[in-house]
Amino acid sequence: MADEPERRSTHSDGGPITRERILEAALAIVDRDGIDGLSMRRLGKALGRDPMALYRHAPNKAALLDGLAERVLDELEVDTGDGDWATQLREVARGFRRLALAHPQVVPLLVTRPLSTPLGLRPLGTLRPLEDILTLLTGAGFTDADALHVYRALFGFLYGHILNELQELVERPDESDDLLRLGLHRLPIGEFPLLRGLAPVLASYDGAAELERGVDILLAGLTATLKRRDGAPPG
Repeated sequence: MADEPERRSTHSDGGPITRERILEAALAIVDRDGIDGLSMRRLGKALGRDPMALYRHAPNKAALLDGLAERVLDELEVDTGDGDWATQLREVARGFRRLALAHPQVVPLLVTRPLSTPLGLRPLGTLRPLEDILTLLTGAGFTDADALHVYRALFGFLYGHILNELQELVERPDESDDLLRLGLHRLPIGEFPLLRGLAPVLASYDGAAELERGVDILLAGLTATLKRRDGAPPG
């Protein structure tokens, strides 16, 4: 009798139901239809299973969303042994942007959901990038506290950048005039002259270039102000 639940959770179309299979199917649904489009019923249908068979792997939707955050962040690679900490942080920034652009519907889970959960209660997979970056930086000579400061500065920048890049920037894409394309013509020219004047710059927004520029500024500031344990500038 002990094996009966497992027999009910298998099917000829794909073998045993595992957490990994559930998360892959859930990610496909969220990528296509957003977080609101995910339900245990739809997930069961996608897997060809009774939704009740999924609850032993994901007891509720909240656990499923946490699992999705872990699943996506598992793709973020941090080489903790890289002796060039600045180059590695740049690679982490690029990698995070790639993940966000590949799974834009998951971004709220990566950016806002963890902040609503106490650090010690967050899914372990969502904490691994933090632990890895702390390992990288303390190995490069940063103090523990300064390594945490660097992580917060980097991801604070990344979260803001990603949310900005993913938002809808163009109101009327068929317009050739930048003011009209962005809807900035609605702003009173006497009150927002500088913002209106930036219309060509805003219209030519390049997410990759903006990321590199921001990381340049961040790393330059960190290199200039933070010290390693031996008192020498990190490098």
